[in-house]
Amino acid sequence: MNSPTPINVRTLQGMKKRGEKITMLTAYDHPTAMMLDQAGVHCLLVGDSLGMVVQGHATTIPVTLEQMIYHGSMVVRGARHAMVVVDLPFPVGQISVTHTVESAARIMKETQCQAVKMEGGHQQADSIAALVDAGIPTIAHIGLRPQSVHALGGYRVQKDSERLMKDATAAEQAGAFCVLMECVPAELAKEVTSKLLVPTIGIGAGPHCDGQVLVTHDMLGWNTGHVPKFVRPFRDLRTQALDAVREYCNEVQAGSFPGPAESF
Repeated sequence: MNSPTPINVRTLQGMKKRGEKITMLTAYDHPTAMMLDQAGVHCLLVGDSLGMVVQGHATTIPVTLEQMIYHGSMVVRGARHAMVVVDLPFPVGQISVTHTVESAARIMKETQCQAVKMEGGHQQADSIAALVDAGIPTIAHIGLRPQSVHALGGYRVQKDSERLMKDATAAEQAGAFCVLMECVPAELAKEVTSKLLVPTIGIGAGPHCDGQVLVTHDMLGWNTGHVPKFVRPFRDLRTQALDAVREYCNEVQAGSFPGPAESF
């Protein structure tokens, strides 16, 4: 059997034209990337959400460029079919256009990923254009931007239709091949999606986007604490894992593991 053709920018653009939905999930390590790739996920996002999901921080802000490269490299090695996209961490996109391009080039070169994602729209249009001119495929992240959580006053639904449309069109005109919208009313996301030629990926942006993304740990029920409204836990793996670990501890303490089958 032939291996499926790797996903690329043109693949996603073609999917939008044909009305085929795009799937994206986060990945931060090699085994997770292999599993998602085998399942047929189109895009693997190495998000700076790893700061909260993996590192235990309250926000994404502490994540460094070196950490993104470290995790991105692991994910790329696990992907054979899916397109791998790596986030530009704070404050890469806020310092200067030159710094943004240099940092993104490091990510592309050292991870071998196929694209980067940066938060921002019209205010970052010059940086997006410079990235594209440098041959770096770029996804723009608009709506709720976690790196700007303090300026936005928390994780809140973004209802400014004029700002959202301005950000989306500016990103597309600058050359972004895709626009990710986070925490946006469904009808507003629908309007943006209908006006853009490039695909839109939603997270908390309703069903009308060209694709969807979730944090894999949330989708699998692996995390504890608050679960955002836009998450549907498709499994409860944390409970299953807890049961397995408790069973292991009980059997070790009872002397039933290891048994003859596990012994040399």
